[in-house]
Amino acid sequence: MKERPFSKYQILSNAVMILWTILIILPFLLLFMSSLTEEKVLVANGYSFWPRQFSLASYSYIIKSGTQILRAYGVSILVTVVGTIINVALSALMAYPLAVKHLPGRKIMMFFVFFTMLFNGGLVPSYLMWSGTFHIKDTIFAQIFPNLLLSAWNVMMIRTYFSTSIPDTLYEAAEIDGATQFRIFRTIVIPLGKPILVTMGTFAGLAYWNDWTNGLYYIVKNKNLYNVQNLLNQMVSNIQYLAQSSDANMAAAAASIPTTGIQMAIAFVAILPIMLIFPFFQKYYAKGIALGAVKG
Repeated sequence: MKERPFSKYQILSNAVMILWTILIILPFLLLFMSSLTEEKVLVANGYSFWPRQFSLASYSYIIKSGTQILRAYGVSILVTVVGTIINVALSALMAYPLAVKHLPGRKIMMFFVFFTMLFNGGLVPSYLMWSGTFHIKDTIFAQIFPNLLLSAWNVMMIRTYFSTSIPDTLYEAAEIDGATQFRIFRTIVIPLGKPILVTMGTFAGLAYWNDWTNGLYYIVKNKNLYNVQNLLNQMVSNIQYLAQSSDANMAAAAASIPTTGIQMAIAFVAILPIMLIFPFFQKYYAKGIALGAVKG
């Protein structure tokens, strides 16, 4: 069978996507190459895709932290995995009843969920509640619960997907067969809702991995609970402190540290795991977002 030639529209679309992909990859490449550049060359000549003089001093500085960086990665992985599972579970459990069209009070519940997308209590009330009422300060729960545990936007997206992508006849047939709501949720909704659940889970995982505010606000004494973002942010702060110190010895020590290169290396180290994991879940994104965004 003779293959059809590419149309002008397909060629143009491919060209645009290739260009868009290059524009996305180039900043990461520049970030990585800058982290491998000698500090003096980086300061004198600026960023370059191919540095004149390579150096591993930035990564050597990070590796010297040894146990700290490994512990921080462990905290980040634990918080991201546990937080993502809880986030998706709570979002799905809340979205499913809202997708049931005959649920009494459904519109009122929808209003309260939507209302939280527009208004919130702010940072100070949240801090007083989590630290004073729930006492999560300087515990691992401080990295999981505040701000990221449940998202109204995720609930709305999952609810819309459940409403538009799962036929009502399936619910009705299951109810006629005597299935409970929990069994319907477990055996029908979860398997058919995998694309949106994986998509929302990925977004939640990204939020947990990149979060540094919870550690900044709630981790005060126990630095062992710092995640990667908190630890790397502390490294940058320490370098800046040494550079601005009036003490001659500290200033000399700061001068020998590749400050700019370390910042580039820190950014690359922090984003590398996400870059490696992202392609494995990419197939779910288009379907999950496209169907989840359709008004139900």
